[in-house]
Amino acid sequence: MISKNNIKFVHQLEQKKYRRKEGLFVAEGPKVVGDLIAAGFKPRMLFAVNEWIQQKRITTAQEVTEDELRKLSFLQHPQQVLGIFEMPAQSQQNALSDNELYLALDGVQDPGNLGTIIRLADWFGIQTIYCSEDTADVWNPKVIQATMGSIARINVVYTDLQELIGHTKMPVYGTLLDGQDIYAQELTSNGIIVMGNEGNGISPEIRKLITNKLLIPKFQEGPESLNVAIATAITCSEFKRRLR
Repeated sequence: MISKNNIKFVHQLEQKKYRRKEGLFVAEGPKVVGDLIAAGFKPRMLFAVNEWIQQKRITTAQEVTEDELRKLSFLQHPQQVLGIFEMPAQSQQNALSDNELYLALDGVQDPGNLGTIIRLADWFGIQTIYCSEDTADVWNPKVIQATMGSIARINVVYTDLQELIGHTKMPVYGTLLDGQDIYAQELTSNGIIVMGNEGNGISPEIRKLITNKLLIPKFQEGPESLNVAIATAITCSEFKRRLR
């Protein structure tokens, strides 16, 4: 039987201050939990239904009923297993390689957008994402869930973007309303692609550092802007399409 203390502890980890204090985060579902374990993340606790335990043969998991899992879960429809994992040490990787393509997120606030962008980076083979300090917390349960396991393979670094970008000699791309049609511009295999805040776009400080302004054209009158995750998908796809 699951204890009230365990339920309280798991739910506290929904808040950033408790995640930071404990150095732990929550992941749910066979795909996400399985990818994290396979990548070497260390589970502090696993709560799972009997079916998952028997299938994975992980005897260290605490068996719970479907009803108990619902009490622990942050999901509307819990998925067999919930894990509490140790956070890896914060990467200090600020040395940019001249041969790599990076994403930089400038104040992306929505956890679902951040998680989706991490998943997109995994899909398009972009290994490192740099985030401004005011970007959503990568260890938020909603972010972890939206990555669908990609968090296990993508390096997410929080840093001073102005300092990072200001010291690079690589091309710095940004999607801006005063940019040039992305489908008609020369794109390189290396550089930094900056994506901005959902409501305000790229901040004025970072905007000054953009060397290549890009525009995703629209083909009829309608919405004023694209969701940042969708814009990221279109942009990354165009970069990678050129390099095939």
